[in-house]
Amino acid sequence: MNLDAFSEALVSLPRGLLLTLLLTVAPLIAGFLISLPLALIRASEARISAAVVFSYTYVFRGTPLLVQLFIVYYGLAQLPLVRHGMLWPVFREPFWCAVIAFTLNSAAHTTEILAGGFRAIPRGQTEAAQALGLSHLQTFFLIRFPLAFRIVLPAYTNEVIGMLKASSLGSTVTLLEVTGLSRQLVAATFAPYEVFVVAGLIYLAVTFMITALARRLERLNTRVERSSIQHESNQPSSQAAGPENRIAVVGLQQ
Repeated sequence: MNLDAFSEALVSLPRGLLLTLLLTVAPLIAGFLISLPLALIRASEARISAAVVFSYTYVFRGTPLLVQLFIVYYGLAQLPLVRHGMLWPVFREPFWCAVIAFTLNSAAHTTEILAGGFRAIPRGQTEAAQALGLSHLQTFFLIRFPLAFRIVLPAYTNEVIGMLKASSLGSTVTLLEVTGLSRQLVAATFAPYEVFVVAGLIYLAVTFMITALARRLERLNTRVERSSIQHESNQPSSQAAGPENRIAVVGLQQ
């Protein structure tokens, strides 16, 4: 092992970590915001609208993210409408092209994840919220979304980790994140083993932190659920734990 190359990689590669995190967090936030209404449509009984959303998720989940990135970065730039339009300052920048491609891909995956969570919520929960006089907006933010997110948290954690690893594709469009800096350093030192071992350790460390945070959230959800059950069991018998009382407790503790 070339210790000089290893130590140089330890110093150089963390400089690309900020860009790696930007390429991970920005698409996840934008994709999550896009996926919320799409997931509601996907889980609804509106067949035509649900079919349109399914077509979008099917295309982006069924094709490689690298291909999607190349289409956005290389393909759209060939269109005169884009090259001579208002969006050209965006599409000529590799960072924004990567963010757009990653966002569309993440939104497709997150839509299906959240839609599965919405479908898993018992109908009685929504009916109990309506019986309590909650509006549709209150029902969504106090009842449906917290319950759905609790259900899909493990699956969404995998999506976060997947997006972290997918950020390495930014190096194919000249972005110098961790993998891009690794390729640059390999070209200078001719020591691919040492450089990419360090890069792998950086990705592994970030993945460990994401997993640890997800486990803390799962434990917090478990404590909230147990406390709601305990609170429910302490209610007088005249206020027995019907679905209305249960949903009120769960919603107020989110």
